[in-house]
Amino acid sequence: MILKFLGTRGYIEPKTKRHLNHASLLIKNTKKIMIDCGETFLNKLKKINPDFIFITHAHPDHAFGLKNGSNCPVYATKTTWNLLKKFPIEKKFKKIISFNKKIKIGNVSLEPFEVIHSIKAPAVGYKIYYKKNSFFYVPDVVWIEKRKRAFENIDFYIGDGATILRKMIRKDKKTNELYGHANITDQLTWCKKEKVKKMIITHCGSDIVKDEKKAKKIIAKIAKQKNVEFEIAFDGMEISID
Repeated sequence: MILKFLGTRGYIEPKTKRHLNHASLLIKNTKKIMIDCGETFLNKLKKINPDFIFITHAHPDHAFGLKNGSNCPVYATKTTWNLLKKFPIEKKFKKIISFNKKIKIGNVSLEPFEVIHSIKAPAVGYKIYYKKNSFFYVPDVVWIEKRKRAFENIDFYIGDGATILRKMIRKDKKTNELYGHANITDQLTWCKKEKVKKMIITHCGSDIVKDEKKAKKIIAKIAKQKNVEFEIAFDGMEISID
């Protein structure tokens, strides 16, 4: 199985050749599974030609590449579909996911987990299984509700690179609900606590995109303290999983 990062940029203005498209992962095996289809992929789906698309949430950089519809099944929560109801996607292609229930496609299974990120556009992360391997993918996250089970026995974690140290978590004044992004430092701590050996960083924010060399040095010091390996993903990067 091959994992290809079709995009690694967050919803920010800065961009480089390494971080041009919005965060999206393509799983290539017997079928091609695309996770997230942000607006930078509008009119590019024919070239990518996925067999299935999974959406984490309804923000523009994760779902608006579907504005013109889809020629393959698209999986999302009921809440996400309500937010995308104006998109011209045929009813037969609209698939609803349920939390903690695996969806099997060929010899790959995807299990959605509830995560905290946005109040208006609730998000999910996916635990992906292939043979004896597994990893967790969540490009936008404040908190993973069932993190211990989500991280159990995974080979690596692919997480949110919006910020390195800066806090981007806010609290709604009326409901006290949290929203925003956990920084990379906190996510490395999650990995340490759950004994996950490696974090791969996607959905890169300005901290990384504006000066990746400097960002890498800062993250390296933090990762060393946590005893967790890390890698900054870039557009076109591939990982082979046996």
